[in-house]
Order: sequence, then C-alpha cells, then structure tokens
Amino acid sequence: MSRIGKSPVNVPDGVTVTVEGNNVTVKGKLGELTQEVKDIAVKQEDGQIILETTDESKEQRAKHGLYRALIYNMVVGVSEGFTKELELVGVGYRASNQGQKLDLALGFSHNIVLELAPEVKVETISEKGKNPIIKLTSYDKQLVGQVAAKIRSFRKPEPYKGKGIKFVGEQLRRKAGKSA
Repeated sequence: MSRIGKSPVNVPDGVTVTVEGNNVTVKGKLGELTQEVKDIAVKQEDGQIILETTDESKEQRAKHGLYRALIYNMVVGVSEGFTKELELVGVGYRASNQGQKLDLALGFSHNIVLELAPEVKVETISEKGKNPIIKLTSYDKQLVGQVAAKIRSFRKPEPYKGKGIKFVGEQLRRKAGKSA
C-alpha cells in the first residue's frame, strides 16, 4: 500500500469538495478543478478526503498515491495557488508582458511572443542591475509547471557560463572551460 495514499487530505475552510461517481470536483476562492479517479474509492468525512483501494493489485497500489497527490494539489491550488519564478541570465535577455502575451528577447534574430492560457497570470520584474524575472501564478499546478517548462525550453541554461532561462533557486552543474 502507498504511504502517501494512506494519509488523508485535509480540506480547509472556503473549499468545497464534491465526489460524483469517479469524478472529484474541488471549488475554492481561486477557481475550480476536476479530476477523474479510476479504480480507487474516494470518501469524504469530517472535512477530510480519504482514498482507499478495493484490492491489492499492483495497478491500484500505484494509483493510490498518485490520486491522493493530485487531489491534494487541487485543494492547495484553489485555496492558496502555485507560483513559479524564472530568471533570465544573459546579456540583453529581456522579458515583458502585455496582458496574457509574454514577449521574450533571448538573443535570437527575433523576439518570441507567447500567448498564455487565461488561468495563468504572468508578471515580469525588471530591475536595473538584476536579471529579469518572470513570475507565473495559477491555481492549477500542472498547468503552471507546463508553461514554465515551455518558457525554459526556449533557451535552457548552458553549463559553461550559465546563460539561459533557469528557475529561481535552481542549482546548475557548471563545467570548466578549455584549459590553456
């Protein structure tokens, strides 16, 4: 049995969870998320969500912790939200946004313009003498991670000088250059 799957998910005040058949819907102040749960029994009691397996097959044991983690992320997302911060390291690398359009200057011959989903709020921070920062905020953890990975894929950090787009706080493995 999954250790993560055994622990119940606490539902904070202001969050409503409805279980209809094999669909779990979570509503909160920031939004609403739905997840389909297969092969796992979902119960709601005393402000907690409990997930139980019906038998001990390998597939059910694997999904037990997965669905518990997904439901937990939904509850945290609609109550608090998730934030990812990306840092642009490099001379001339800039980021700006107009509403949901993110404009990136990453040393290519053209700027990259990315239209973001309406669920993701974007903010760019540019201070003199510091690297530009892109701040992504949403109630959907999976969507924020996917958008951040897409932005990072435009110019991944290289191992020699560390130039590129990296997550704030990310440790890069650096290599020594050619020895003279």
